[in-house]
Amino acid sequence: MPTKTSIQNIGQFLGQSVTLQGWLYNKRSSGKIVFLQLRDGTGTIQCVAVKAELPEEVFQICQSLKQEASLRVTGEVKEDERAQNGYELTVQSVELLHQSDDYPISLKEHGVDFLLDHRHLWIRTPRQRAILKIRSEVLQAMTLFFSENGFTRVDPPILTPTSCEGTSELFHTQYFDEDAYLTQSGQMYMEAAAMALGKVYSMGPTFRAEKSKTRRHLIEFWMIEPEMAFVDHDENMRIQEQFVSYIVQHVLKHCAIELKTVGRDISILQNVQPPFPRMTYDEAIKWLNDNNYEIAWGEDFGAPHETALAAQFDRPVFIERYPTAIKAFYMQPDPDRPEVALCADLLAPEGYGEIIGGSERIHDFALLEKRFEEHQLPKEDYDWYLDLRRYGSVVHSGFGIGLERTVAWICGLEHVREAAAFPRMLYRLKP
Repeated sequence: MPTKTSIQNIGQFLGQSVTLQGWLYNKRSSGKIVFLQLRDGTGTIQCVAVKAELPEEVFQICQSLKQEASLRVTGEVKEDERAQNGYELTVQSVELLHQSDDYPISLKEHGVDFLLDHRHLWIRTPRQRAILKIRSEVLQAMTLFFSENGFTRVDPPILTPTSCEGTSELFHTQYFDEDAYLTQSGQMYMEAAAMALGKVYSMGPTFRAEKSKTRRHLIEFWMIEPEMAFVDHDENMRIQEQFVSYIVQHVLKHCAIELKTVGRDISILQNVQPPFPRMTYDEAIKWLNDNNYEIAWGEDFGAPHETALAAQFDRPVFIERYPTAIKAFYMQPDPDRPEVALCADLLAPEGYGEIIGGSERIHDFALLEKRFEEHQLPKEDYDWYLDLRRYGSVVHSGFGIGLERTVAWICGLEHVREAAAFPRMLYRLKP
C-alpha cells in the first residue's frame, strides 16, 4: 500500500508511490495530459495525469475536477527543479471525495469587501495561507524565546472590572449584576504574576473600541505582554531588541517558501539584529522640526511622524523618554527629569509604526497613589494593584507587542487585516 504523507514531507519519498489528500487549487490540460495543482495545507504540488498511463475512468475524473474539489491522489514522487518544493507527483490513481461546484473565489481579481465577506474561503489561497503560517511561526518563536530565557506563561482574564490604560475605549458588558469590560491589556495582572514568578508573559486577544479605520488598526487583536521583576528601563529595551531579532531570524529560517509567496524582500529582514538605534523623544522632536514636520514638544507622534523617524534606519528604532503627560499613569518618571517617563516605543521600518510599547513601571506606593488622584481613577477599583507596591515592591518593567502589526511588518503587508484569520474591524463582524 502506498504511504500516506503530506506535501511538506514529500521529499522523503523520492521514487516511491505515496498518497496525498487535499484540495484542487488549479487545473490545466493539454488534452492528453492534465496538470493538477494540489494543496493540503502544508504546501502545494503539481500532480501530472497522463491519459496513456491511466484507466479511462481515472483520467475522466481528473478532467472533471473543479476548483477546491477534495480528492485523494496516489502517484510516484519525482524531482522537478522548476517546482517550488522541488518535486511533482506522477498520478497513478485519483479518488474524488467531494466535488466543488461554483466556487465563489475564482482565480481572478476580486474586490476587498468581497474577499473579506468570503474570508472563510479566502484563507485557502496561497498568499493567505503563507501569512497564517508565518503568524504561527512568529508565535512559536515568541514561545521559544520566553522558554529559553526563564519566563513563565500566565493567562490573564479577558473580562475585567476596570481599564488598564485609564481610557473609555472599552467594550462594555454586563457581568451578572455588575459592569465588566473586554480587556484592552493584561499588563496589571502580569505585574502581579511577576511578583510571584519573576519573569512572566501572556499571549491572547485584546480589544480596543477605537473608531479607527487605518491600515494599522484592528478592533480585536493579539497582544504578547511580558513583565519582569528586577528589570529597569535600559534592560527592558535590551530584552526587547533580542526578542524581536530572535523572532525575525526564526521566521527567515523556517518560512523561506512562505516569505517568497508573499513577495517579501528578505534582505530587509536580515538586517534586524541588535543593537537597535535609539532616539530620545527630545531628539525626535528636533529631527522632525528640522525636516519640515511641525510638531510641538508634548505632542504625541502620528503615523507620518513615526514613518519618517523610522525611515532613517535599516532596522527597528527605539524612541524613549516621552513626556509623562502623554503616557499611561503607571509609567515610572525619570528621577533626574520627572517630566519624562522611563518608557520607549519600538518603531518598525517601512512605515509600519509602533510594534512595541514598554516602560519601567512605578514601584513607589506614594507616587502611584498620587497618579491615581491625578488621573481621577477610583482607588477602590485599583486597590489590589496598589498592594503590589505595599508588599515587597521592586523595580520592574514590561512591554506589549502587537502580534498582527508584527506579522504585517515581517510579511510586508499593506494592511494589518491580512495578519488575522478573521479580522475584526470597524463595521465588520463577519464572518
